[in-house]
Formats: sequence, C-alpha cells, structure tokens
Amino acid sequence: MTVQGLVDWRGRPVSRKWHGGVRATLFLHVLVVLVNTANIANLMNIVGYLHGTMHMGIASASTTATNFIGAMCMLSLVGAFISDSYIKRFHTMLIFGPFEVLGYGLLAFQAHNQSLRPPQCDINKENNSCVPVHGFNFILLNIGLYTVTFGEGCLRACVASLGGDQFDNDDPVEQRQKISYFNWFTFSISFGGFLGLIFIVWVENNKGWDIGFAVCALLVLIGLIVAACGFPFYRNQIPAGSPLTRILQVFVAAYKKKNLPLTDYKETEEVAKGSTAGLEVFARTRGFQFLDKATIDNGDKGNWSLCSTSQVEEIKIILRMLPIFLSSTIGYLPFPLLMSFTVQQGGTMNTQLGKIHISPASLFIIPITFQMVTLVIYDQAVVPLLRKLTGHPGGITHLQRIGIGFIFATFSTAVAALVETKRKKVAIEHGLIDSSTGVPMSVFWLGLQFFFLGIIDVTSFVGLLEFFYSEASMRMKSLGTSIFFCILGLSAWLASFLINVVNKATRNGEGMGWLDGSNLNESHLDRFYWLLSIVGLLSFLNYAYWAYKYEYRYDPRIVAEDKEKSPQSDAI
Repeated sequence: MTVQGLVDWRGRPVSRKWHGGVRATLFLHVLVVLVNTANIANLMNIVGYLHGTMHMGIASASTTATNFIGAMCMLSLVGAFISDSYIKRFHTMLIFGPFEVLGYGLLAFQAHNQSLRPPQCDINKENNSCVPVHGFNFILLNIGLYTVTFGEGCLRACVASLGGDQFDNDDPVEQRQKISYFNWFTFSISFGGFLGLIFIVWVENNKGWDIGFAVCALLVLIGLIVAACGFPFYRNQIPAGSPLTRILQVFVAAYKKKNLPLTDYKETEEVAKGSTAGLEVFARTRGFQFLDKATIDNGDKGNWSLCSTSQVEEIKIILRMLPIFLSSTIGYLPFPLLMSFTVQQGGTMNTQLGKIHISPASLFIIPITFQMVTLVIYDQAVVPLLRKLTGHPGGITHLQRIGIGFIFATFSTAVAALVETKRKKVAIEHGLIDSSTGVPMSVFWLGLQFFFLGIIDVTSFVGLLEFFYSEASMRMKSLGTSIFFCILGLSAWLASFLINVVNKATRNGEGMGWLDGSNLNESHLDRFYWLLSIVGLLSFLNYAYWAYKYEYRYDPRIVAEDKEKSPQSDAI
C-alpha cells in the first residue's frame, strides 16, 4: 500500500511496508543526539567562554549568548523556506548541515591561537583590568558563532518535519506513533544534552576550548553521515513552491476584488494551478472573509488573480495561529534568561561535590535527567491513561500542555529570586560583596529552579513543537516547525532587549543598573527575577485567553477507534 503525496529518494511513490515508520526515524534520532551533544553543551557553557576567555562583562556575555540562541532558532526559517519550496528536507539537511561543522571549526581555530583572543587575564580577580575581545578577533568570534547558527537552524527546521513525514496521520496506528515520535524527538535532544553537559563541558573546561569545539565539529559530522545512511527508508515530501509566493498571491488577488460581493463566491479548486495529487484540499471556513474574495472567478485566470480555496485556507491557518505564536513568545521569555543567569550564579558559588568540581553549566544535567525520565513515563504510562479518559490521541491537547509549562515558568523565576536573595545574603555576611567567586553556598541550591526548567521543556517545548507542526498545512510543515523555533529565538532576543531596558531604567547616579558590571554580587539579579515572575504571570493569562479561543483544524479527539492490533509498537 502506498502513501499519497510522498516519494522515496528516487522520486517514486513510497510503500508503507518499506518506507517511513519507526525504522526511518532511528537515523534521525541519532543525528539529533549527536548534534545536541555539541549544541546544548555550548548553549549552556558559552557564557563561560565569552566571560572567562573573551573577557566580556556579565550583561554583554549574557546578551551575546541569548542572541546566539535566538539566531540559531530564527535561521530555521531559511531551512524551512528552502525545504518547503525548492528541495527536499533531506537534501536541505545534507547541503546546509556542514555549515555547522565549519562554524565549530572556526571557533576551535580561534580558541587555539592566542593571537586571535584577548591577552590572558583572570577576570574573576581582575575584572576591571581585563581587555575584552574587540576588532578583528570580535568579528571572527561572531563569524564562527553565526556560521554554527546558520547550519543548525537549517538542520532543526528539517529534522523534526522529516521525522513527522514518516507517519500517516490518517492511519490510527501511525497517528499515535507520530505523537510518540515528538516525545522521543525531545528525549533525543535531552539525551544529547545530557552527554554534552558531562563530556563536552568537561573537555572545554579541562582540556581547552579549542579541543572542545573540535570535538563538537566531529560529532555533527558523524551525525550527518548517519542521517545520510537512512536515505533509502525516508518518505519525502515533494516541494510545492514558495509558500511566501502563495501567501502574497492570496492577498494580491483579494485586494484586486475588494469591491466584489462574496455572494459571487464559489468553490474553485478545479481552477487551481499546479495542484499535486495527495495534497490536502480544504473546505471554506468562517473568518477572514476578505481573503475569500481571492477565490471569486471574475474572468481573470492568472495565479495573482484567482486562488483556490485550499490556498486561501492555508493563509487562514497561519493567521489563526498568530495570537498563539505571539503569546507563546512572551510566555517562553523566562527560559533563556534562567538558562543564562543560572550558570553565572553557579560560577560564584561552591561547586565542590566532595573532591569533584562541578561546572555550573553541568548543573543542567538535573533538569535534563528529570526531563528524560518524565518523558518516558509520560509517553508510556500517562498518555495511554489520559487517552482513555479524554479521547485525545496525546492525552491532553497541545495548547493545554503548553499552558502547564508557562505556569511552571512563573514558579521557576520566583524560586530563582528566593535563591538569589539567599546567595547575596551569604555573600554579604562573609564580606564577599566585592568578590566574583567563593560564596560559601552550595551550587546545588540552584537545583530547584533547574527542576522547573525541566518541567517547562517536557510540557511547553513538546507541546509547541507538535502544535505548529500538526496545525500547519502539508505544504508548510517545515515552516510550521520553524515557527516553533522562532518562538524560542524571539524569546531569546526579547530577553536581550529586556536586559538592556532594565539596565537603562535602573541605573543610579553611579551609572550601575540591576545587571551592569562583571560582579554578580554587586548586581540586583533577585529583583530582575521577581520582575520576570510578574511578566510570566501576565503572559500566561494572555496565552490562556487566546488558547481558549483557538479552534483546531481538526477535532483533536480520536475520531475512529483502531480495533485491529498492529504488529508494530506505538513507541518509538
């Protein structure tokens, strides 16, 4: 039996028996694990490199790190546009993935050559005299960082979508397998992060940043090779042309007919140009009626004068998701800030566990371990139970799952504020307010806020990813996935903007804002965390309003019971 609308690597119709399914996604899971072994370790540890080796200040290092995260997410739009428009997702991965290898290679080259870095200086002891990176070296640093983000952005837009393409949503068994795939896709990200925070962070902190970046380049290269080996098994979506062009065509055609009454409307699927067998065909829906005028046949047959109903409905899907996108961007704001500042908090505290030195970045093993365990329990036990109770394939709806994460985001910042208040109190009591390290308080006090970060990933991360992939039309699946990553990217950029705004608004006569300078003990990070708690609560209420009003494309409940026992397991 073939699957409509998908082809194998030779362009032939795919067979359900030989292509797709769990087997095909195993190659992608390996790629995700290896890539995130490199990426998550550096996302967590890059602040240490920028602050300790490149001698950037606290705010500057945090801003650069969050911009790095933001660009990595936003550049997924490039990969999504290319793979939805011109070449298959698998080919997009192979062409642009090597840029990530090149980026890590450039970072390793700079870290290895002293002439390409600032003069050696202990910024924790001489924070006012260390020369920060500047000039050509600063340019080279950014070229390396943003080459990594370009390659990774193109990869992440395609991997999740290519994995989702391996399952047929019209088949009850494969529908459940697809839901399970996104849980295990997130598990693969977490497992890669777990390995990276143990291995890569140790290498970078003990053997040198040059060796650490070189190992990252090697891991990404191996991951791409493994993914390439799975090419005979993939189901590939045929590119359907530029989604941006189709969007513009609808707006232009609707504007041309703005004065025509909708009473002249009639279904015009038969006049759509370039339709492809197996693609979704949508019926007309309510709302955004000005766009429906693009389907009125007034004699003009050009692509910019007459659009199909399905083409118009694709645009309506995007417009309906827009409030969820915007409210989720604000709701996710605490996440990148907590990741960045928690590492800097840990750097000032007692990081000893017996005779073992624990890197602050490695503390993210706590939420990642919790996340991996929770995902397995959730996928194998909680989802089947909730499925019987609610009738939803995923146990609860995507939007409900996202909202749970945003509630815990508010909790996490409140807990972080309490811990930071205690850390500063200990620093004052021991006369360490002018010191950047040595606060006699265990770094494991940060474990609780890490715990909440893990909950956010289990709920909001998976929920957002699956929501935007599922709601996007078949011809815009990569774009739907990249919209999710854009939420992470915009949240990171918004975090950088918030840091700058808060610093400017809170500077006193000495010119010091809450987050200015290179000494965290002299800052007011606790106040900043309380501000984030308020922002988080308000953003959750805003999200809940739009989530309540949202109408899914399809009823998310199971519409048909699969009474036949499949030989395949529902788990991936």
